[in-house]
Amino acid sequence: MTKSATCAVESLLPVELGSGRIKFAQGVKAGRWVFATGLMAQDFINGIAPDVLAERAPHAGLPKREKEALRIFENLDAVLSAAGTDRSNLVRTDQYYTTVKAVPSYQQVRREFLRGRIPPSTSIAQRGLLLPGADMNIQAMAAIPGQGFEVEHLKHDQLKGRPTSGYSPAVTVGDFIFLPGITSLAVGDEPRRNGVAAAALMAEGAQWGGQPIKLETDFIVTKRMAASLALAGATLADVVHAQVYLADRDDYSAFNEAWTRHFGEAGPTVSIIPCIEHGLAPYDGKIEINVIAAKPGSAASKRHVNAGVATAFRHQPQAVKAGDLLFIPALMAADRDGLVRSVAVDPRQPHFSSSPEAQAEVIVDNIARLCEAAGTSLANVVRLLLFHTDIREFYPVYKVWERRLGGRPLPFSAVEVPGPLPMPGATVMMEAWVYAAG
Repeated sequence: MTKSATCAVESLLPVELGSGRIKFAQGVKAGRWVFATGLMAQDFINGIAPDVLAERAPHAGLPKREKEALRIFENLDAVLSAAGTDRSNLVRTDQYYTTVKAVPSYQQVRREFLRGRIPPSTSIAQRGLLLPGADMNIQAMAAIPGQGFEVEHLKHDQLKGRPTSGYSPAVTVGDFIFLPGITSLAVGDEPRRNGVAAAALMAEGAQWGGQPIKLETDFIVTKRMAASLALAGATLADVVHAQVYLADRDDYSAFNEAWTRHFGEAGPTVSIIPCIEHGLAPYDGKIEINVIAAKPGSAASKRHVNAGVATAFRHQPQAVKAGDLLFIPALMAADRDGLVRSVAVDPRQPHFSSSPEAQAEVIVDNIARLCEAAGTSLANVVRLLLFHTDIREFYPVYKVWERRLGGRPLPFSAVEVPGPLPMPGATVMMEAWVYAAG
């Protein structure tokens, strides 16, 4: 094993959860980066903290979702402190909710917590989370600042988040640029229909005149994303990783076609993730995209990593290494013919195998191959997002990771998303970020 492939990350505040003894890393420190993944309002003993739920007197104190957000930020503060940094050095937050009704409470607490230094943010409503009573699940990334590695918030009146959210339109640190989740929501005095910029929609009253998802994607990429990147002197060519959330699963192929027109085969890794209908900030919006980019000409310029791993979409890169991070997009148990046949349940003997476990084995094998090709290893995973069409499949999937990591605490977030996933028959999808210095 090469030096770069040995474990180079530190688990922060590891805990064991539940009778299954799930080994969860509340945070990970890797070089000058800190990752907090899958944070909920847990006390790490009872699931969601009893004082948050207050089941016997739910209205005797603050509203439940405000208490939930407060506990999450307490947990986040603990991770940042353990790593030697603080909330002022956050560079990105991602939020999953079980209902859009939870967003205002969370954003109120976040505004008070971050006091004007809210980093790029993505908020998505999904079908479910791991713990009963949870309405919020948070991922965060922060820097440990130093000379030449300071966090800078870039400002722009037309691109900034709405006053209720308040996030910056871009943040830079070291060789990286972070952008928030971008939607087609109208800003300023732009013409609009039901909150969506008219330029992202078909002509009013028309039943055809372009494909809606392509129109909206083109608008976001050319009118929003390119402008945000320009704040940091970057272009679309500098994007290294993207997450795309689609409110309509019929849009998978059409979105990918529009995306490829802008980025080609040399583009970034891209995770294409379904979300619930009306699960985005604009009620009628169909798509939200967040991206990470490299400063032009920097050491973080993207390098494609290939290990013969099949992806669900044409022209989708298998992985990208940028600086000291390896981005592996949301993978399924796929080969070049579709879902790997070995993961299917034999209908004649349905109780003699576990499809989610078999899917996880294939996906983790592929992640390991990509890590090896990039000079790193599974032990250096710093952020793992698990997307299930049935959250009850989490435990067998986790057990695969436990075996492969030898019991090392795992920095995971598990979310239930609406099916179908892009690969027919798949019920599990995983996105992994890996520390890959050297």
